[in-house]
Amino acid sequence: MKLYIYEHCPFCVKARSIFGLKNVPVSLKVLLNDDEATPISMVGKKVVPILQLEDGGYMPESMDIVHYIDQHYGQPLLTGPLNPAIAEWLAVNHSSSYPLVLPRNANAPFEEFATPAARAYFVSKKEAANGSFEEHLSHTPGLIKKVNQQLRELAPLIQLANACNGELSDDDIHLFARLRSLTIVAGLDWPTRVADYRDNLAKQTQVNLLTSVAQ
Repeated sequence: MKLYIYEHCPFCVKARSIFGLKNVPVSLKVLLNDDEATPISMVGKKVVPILQLEDGGYMPESMDIVHYIDQHYGQPLLTGPLNPAIAEWLAVNHSSSYPLVLPRNANAPFEEFATPAARAYFVSKKEAANGSFEEHLSHTPGLIKKVNQQLRELAPLIQLANACNGELSDDDIHLFARLRSLTIVAGLDWPTRVADYRDNLAKQTQVNLLTSVAQ
């Protein structure tokens, strides 16, 4: 199987995570961000992740991929309960984390931005939808303060370092993807319980954190 991704993309992290958790082999293929033709030829629109199945067919949508792999390769792993408080935390955190992460992604040495045209495409599309990256960066101190408080609020919600609700569930897929995105932001104050969970899930999923390119 082959999984088409962007390195920065949290939805791609969700899809990648289940392969690592279950030790299911998959080949990763990073698309250039301005490559519209390839994903459209596969699934009719420009999206990632896209999984090329063993029969040659294609499957988009991160959680569809997660559930397909979990159900069809070995015993299901994501069998734990969901916690509405995790979903609420993710919803609240989004408005603070997104303007921190987005312009930093645009500056990072990700393979999807290997050409100037691909990077410019990303910046143009995202700024048109979300506002000026320069303006977002100017709000960094206040946004970091908010996210630091949110991380402190997250800590007591994490039951175990290897499963936020005590047993692996969809909540872990969503939460790890968000925390991994935030590792590109320098200067965050990670509570020990959250950092241990983040690092443990990175090992379990075999998905790299972004601390080496943090800004």
